Amino acid sequence: MNNRPPLMASVLLSAVLLTGCSAAAAGPGTAGQPGQSHGAESHGAESHGAHDGGHHQSVKAPARAAAGGPSEAAKMVCGDQPMDRLIAVLDLDKAPHTVNNWADSTFTCTYHLDQASPAVPGSLDISVQEARDEATALEYFDAMQALAPDATPIGGLANLGFPAYETADGKAVFQKDSFVLTVDASGLPAAVGPDAVTRNALAYQLATTILACWVEHG
Repeated sequence: MNNRPPLMASVLLSAVLLTGCSAAAAGPGTAGQPGQSHGAESHGAESHGAHDGGHHQSVKAPARAAAGGPSEAAKMVCGDQPMDRLIAVLDLDKAPHTVNNWADSTFTCTYHLDQASPAVPGSLDISVQEARDEATALEYFDAMQALAPDATPIGGLANLGFPAYETADGKAVFQKDSFVLTVDASGLPAAVGPDAVTRNALAYQLATTILACWVEHG
């Protein structure tokens, strides 16, 4: 990851900003309500900790500043931009089925890629842990990184100026403001799609796509 071409991060960020970003993952009245429908997609899934190799089970989730459902920024992980990125990178014939969940201050969107293409077995999780402030989010991020035995910091321009790390099994984790974003591609094969994209590269691309949306709407 640290050997990524220096211009990739800035080029990707600029490209996504030019396309605009969806501010919500669900239609009016469905925010934070797993089980509701959104177009052809149905929602209602598992929580974040079940898909992160057990690391989060030992980390106390940071408290949110306010009660209620996920923020509009968090719901972007189940929006058009990561979906479009997945379809383009993996050359999918149709949009994968998604389910989402809001629990323990974490919004999780699970993409069932195996239902969109038999060539991409498995599923992918994108989650956002919402904290009450930036300091609490960074504390949570640091604890996650410390508990991941194979965590490698993402440095240079590749981290877009945010604390970030990746793991060998295909996770990319970034901290921005009061959010900790995790893209978990560990449930996918080591390489996916017609161009044999590594799951680490896929996780990174999705993470930076979402970060670009957050920058635009920040």
